[in-house]
Amino acid sequence: MKEKLRIDKYLWCIRIFKTRSLAADAIDRGRVKLNGDTVKASRAVVINDEYDIRTESRRWIIRVKGLLDHRVQYTEAITYYDDLTPIEEKDKAAYQAFSFNTGKRQSKVGRPTKKQRRDLEDFTDEPGLHPEGTE
Repeated sequence: MKEKLRIDKYLWCIRIFKTRSLAADAIDRGRVKLNGDTVKASRAVVINDEYDIRTESRRWIIRVKGLLDHRVQYTEAITYYDDLTPIEEKDKAAYQAFSFNTGKRQSKVGRPTKKQRRDLEDFTDEPGLHPEGTE
């Protein structure tokens, strides 16, 4: 463990952000606050600091329990901070995630499969309607 650890690297290590550049970008946009004041990406993390973090999907309030200078699996990473986020915020984030459309189409809805398209063409096909030279 290092004695000094940048806040952008720490947020990436504890898996609040997927990449370190996303963490730095959020910090630059003022979405990470310490005691109500925005911080810079180079700020050193200190044990017992409380950060208010806004990501695209939810709001976090965390207290630093330990310093972590490399990315580890989630089950280990959550031991390095206390999640002080109010229950209402967590419930709201879970509801929003459930209600958003993922963009994937549901099975058997939308464009027909290749076989379905061939069957449709055979069904609607009349003799003599093919373009020249295809029959």
